Amino acid sequence: MPKTGRSKLAKHSHKGDRTTVTPPPTTKTPITVAYGDGIGPEIMDATLRIITEAGAQLDLERIEIGESVYNRGLSNGIEPASWDSLRRTKVFLKAPITTPQGGGFKSLNVTVRKTLGMYANVRPCASLHPYVATKHPNMDIVIVRENEEDVYGGIEHRQTNQVAQCLKLISRPGSKRIIRYAFEYARVNKRKKVTCFTKDNIMKITDGLFHRTFEEIALEYPEIAHEHWIVDIGAAKLADTPEAFDVIVMPNLYGDVLSDVAAQITGSVGLAGSANIGDHCSMFEAIHGSAPRRAGQNLANPSGLLHGALLMLVHIGQGDAAERAHNAWLKTIEDGVHTYDIFKAGVSREKVGTREFADAVIARLGQRPQSLKPAEYAANAHLNLAIRPAGKPPMKVRVGVDIFIDRRDGNPDQIAALMQQFGVRGAKLTVISNRGTKVWPNGNPDTYWSDHWSCRFEGDGELFTSAHVVRLLEAAERAGFDVIKTEGLYTFNGERGYSLAQGE
Repeated sequence: MPKTGRSKLAKHSHKGDRTTVTPPPTTKTPITVAYGDGIGPEIMDATLRIITEAGAQLDLERIEIGESVYNRGLSNGIEPASWDSLRRTKVFLKAPITTPQGGGFKSLNVTVRKTLGMYANVRPCASLHPYVATKHPNMDIVIVRENEEDVYGGIEHRQTNQVAQCLKLISRPGSKRIIRYAFEYARVNKRKKVTCFTKDNIMKITDGLFHRTFEEIALEYPEIAHEHWIVDIGAAKLADTPEAFDVIVMPNLYGDVLSDVAAQITGSVGLAGSANIGDHCSMFEAIHGSAPRRAGQNLANPSGLLHGALLMLVHIGQGDAAERAHNAWLKTIEDGVHTYDIFKAGVSREKVGTREFADAVIARLGQRPQSLKPAEYAANAHLNLAIRPAGKPPMKVRVGVDIFIDRRDGNPDQIAALMQQFGVRGAKLTVISNRGTKVWPNGNPDTYWSDHWSCRFEGDGELFTSAHVVRLLEAAERAGFDVIKTEGLYTFNGERGYSLAQGE
């Protein structure tokens, strides 16, 4: 994964199965390192040994995160001083951590990503057939996942006794940024196609915005093929025929789920690394957890964290060391030197522990695989992520309001009868829905009712203003309704900016 600015990578040449590399840079790049929990310290030690022997020039700043910090009473899992290191180095190599179960503890990964604006999560997934078992020997895809928005805003409310909500937030700037990153990644890495997955047949406004933005940006890259799939059938196609895809870009939730699926069907989630890219700071990690049951036994496979570290090296302009380490790792896999998680009799030749696996990779530095595709990283790669002009904003007009109420012992006809007596001039009750399904007027008697009702008032012959909303809420209070929230209804250049109820 290239850095977002220009990076000077060392020149290299290949002779036989050996790689000749120019001397590494003499200036060390400062990075922040966290050894994590469980198997984290073991795989971090192995990873750092491999990339250092491969020529990486790093100045390490170690911080403490995770379980020990949670246990000291910090619910976000990171000490205030650690943020200073991250802002200073702008590069974070992180081993897995253990997040305590139960309420009150926030995901440290999500906290770091959002606090430091790491908007792009990038996960390469390539099969290692026949050395690691997979049904998809030709799989070689990259999933680019939006990393800050969607339901991962974590904005949730219990609104009634029966109903809770989670807000799904998709922004145009956030969509443009991640989609452009996906196309720039494809361009720099000579990928031929970018595919977008959404569910905009159902979520026409949020996922629809992501899809429309994708189609707009794709026009700027005519040399790269593009396509869109509805996420459910796209996921089925990914599981069945992953070779049909190249780079896939998705909103946050779909990308989180399907990047793990993609990693697993290549052979093992334990082999995959990921990058979290931001304009100011980026984080590199394995995608697996801390596996506390395996801690301290010299069993864990360090490959996932190693692959995160390789992405880091390319990002900071040390692609020569990344290429050397990656090819030595491929040769180790090819030679059948495997940790317990991928060891298979008849394919593997030697079962080794964490330390011994790192030793085996180091012993093969300078070699290239014979049957697996060698790793080659683009030199002087530059992603053009400059912000383009946004254009003239659309005209936004308020046309109504949805008033949500908690009412367990009512029915839609009774609710409508009471609300039609509000007497707010210029505001007309047009529809009542229950959990998104229309129940008034002319609701279906078979529709199940919960205690969560949405009552839509729209303008009736005059401009709908905030004063209408205030008067409606006052009338609802006088009528004894328990109002739990309101949502404004707007048009943008005359286009409706809110969904209809199911059945409306």
